[in-house]
Amino acid sequence: MTKEIIVIQGNGTLEGEVRIAGAKNSALKLMAASILACGPCVIRNVPLISDIEVMAEVLEELGATVRRNGIEGRDEHTLTIDTAPIDSFETPYELVSKMRASIAVLGPLIGRFGQARVAMPGGCQIGARKIDMHLRGLESLGVTFEVDHGYLTARTPDGLHGAHVVLDFPSVGATENTLMAAVAAEGCTVIENAAREPEIADLANMLNEMGADVRDAGTSTITVHGVPLSQFHPCDHTTVGDRIEAGTFLVGGALTGGPVTVRGIDPSFLRMALVKLREMGCVVQEGDDFITVTRTRPLKPVAIQTLPHPGFPTDLQAQFMLLAACAEGTSVITENVFENRFMFAAELARMGADIVIEEHHSLVRGGRPLQGAPVSSTDLRAGAALVLAGVVAEGETRIHKISHIDRGYEDYVGKLRSLGADVSRELPYRNHRGTVRLGVE
Repeated sequence: MTKEIIVIQGNGTLEGEVRIAGAKNSALKLMAASILACGPCVIRNVPLISDIEVMAEVLEELGATVRRNGIEGRDEHTLTIDTAPIDSFETPYELVSKMRASIAVLGPLIGRFGQARVAMPGGCQIGARKIDMHLRGLESLGVTFEVDHGYLTARTPDGLHGAHVVLDFPSVGATENTLMAAVAAEGCTVIENAAREPEIADLANMLNEMGADVRDAGTSTITVHGVPLSQFHPCDHTTVGDRIEAGTFLVGGALTGGPVTVRGIDPSFLRMALVKLREMGCVVQEGDDFITVTRTRPLKPVAIQTLPHPGFPTDLQAQFMLLAACAEGTSVITENVFENRFMFAAELARMGADIVIEEHHSLVRGGRPLQGAPVSSTDLRAGAALVLAGVVAEGETRIHKISHIDRGYEDYVGKLRSLGADVSRELPYRNHRGTVRLGVE
C-alpha cells in the first residue's frame, strides 16, 4: 500500500453527505486503556486505518488477543480486546517506532504491573514532541525511569500513589498517560492544566465504565480517585466521532461550495473551526450529530492561531491554510503547537500558492489559482489537505507518500469519490523504456 499514489483530476466538485469514522486519537488510547480491564473489552466505532492495526500488534505482542467484528455477527468497526492473557510489560522498538501513540501503553502497563519497558516512540515528523511531560506526570505518582539503549524502563519501588500533578502545557498524551496510571494509584490525584480535548473525556468515560473513578475530564482540572486493580472489569464502549476527519471534509465543502454534510460528529467538538468557516464566508448548519457547510460567495481571508482545545486545532491548520490560499486577500496563520507543521506550505507552493513563512507565522496571499502538480505528504493532515487541493486545482495532481494519509483516514479516496471528486489510488509501473508511468491497480 505504501507504494501507491493518489491521483486527482481537478473538477472542483464535492457535494453530498459522508459518515465520519470513530476518532483515531481516541480509539488508540481506548485500546491502550483496555490493558487495565484484565478481560475482553468491546470497543465500537473503531476506524479501519493503519495506526489501529499497529496498536493491535502492540497489544498482541504484550499477549492480548485482538479481534475485529465483535463478539456477535460481523462488524468490522468493532474490536474485541482480551487483555487477560497479557504476560509482558515490554513493547518492541519495531512496533513502537512506527507510531508515536504507542507510548500510550506506558500508563496502563504501570497501572497494571507496576512497571513497564517501552521503546521510545516514532510517528509523524512534525516537531520534537518530547515525552518529558509524560515522565514528570508519572514520576509524581511514584514512578522511576531509566533510559537504556532507546528504551524507557519504568518501576514503582514504593507503589503508585496519588499526587497533585501540574502539567507545564495541556499535553494530550501526558494527560492520558498520567490519567491511566492514576486510576490504579492509591489515593487521590489531581491533574491541573490537563488537556481538554473531547478524546480525553472519551477515555475517562471508558475508564469509568471499567470501574475507575475519574471526575471532570474535559476540563482543565481532572480529579482521579484511585481504585484497586481488582475492581477493574471489561466494558463495552463506543468511540466518539473523529472531529479532524469531519473538519477535513467540511473544508472540502468550503473549497468547492458544497453543500457537504458530515454525520456522526458532535458539532461542539469543532466550535472554533466552525467559527472560522463562518468568518471566511461559509454558511454552517448544525444538528445533534451533523454539520453542513455551503458557500456561495468568495472565500474571505482569516487570522488563525492554533491552540490546545477548545482553541483552533493544529490538526486542521494545513486544511485551513489551503482555504486561505484560495481566499481573496491575505491571511495570517500562527502555529503554536507543532513547530514543523509548515512543511506542508512548500508542497502547496508547488501547486501555485503564495505562502511566506516567518518562524511560527505564515502569510498566505490568496487568490492565485492552484495548478495540479506532483507533491508529497509531509504528515497525516498535510496529505489529506493536498488531496483536497488537487480537487480544486487545474489539471492532474499526484500525491506521493500516502501512507501518512492511511494512518488516519478510513477510505479517504472512496469517501471523496462519493462526493463527486475524480480521485483514485494507483500504482506506478515501468514501460518498455524503463520510465515510471502510472497504472491503475
